[in-house]
Amino acid sequence: MSVLLPLCLIISMFTYSNAAYCLCKEGNEQVLQKAIDYACGNGADCTQIQPTGACYQPNTVKNHCDVAVNSYYQKKASSGATCDFNGAASPSTTPPSSTHLYTKTHFIFQIKSLFF
Repeated sequence: MSVLLPLCLIISMFTYSNAAYCLCKEGNEQVLQKAIDYACGNGADCTQIQPTGACYQPNTVKNHCDVAVNSYYQKKASSGATCDFNGAASPSTTPPSSTHLYTKTHFIFQIKSLFF
């Protein structure tokens, strides 16, 4: 029983957050690709959207754009970066879908591995 309370608290921290994310808008794939190129060339962790990366699927420009600009924004927001990318992106309270799914699934798998 003493393990369940801390476990529930940890899970709730990862399942609810009012943190700001940065997501690409629906639009022209060339515009989204420019946002990806900028983000990846300026500090975003884009290994996630490489063919062997955790966020490669779905393999769409929009999905990859979400992951790239959000990575950039999370790393650079504290130093004044904005979530605009020449109008290609905007702030959101919802995380990029594939990153969120991978993170939750991976986290829950790790917790189950520790306790069960």
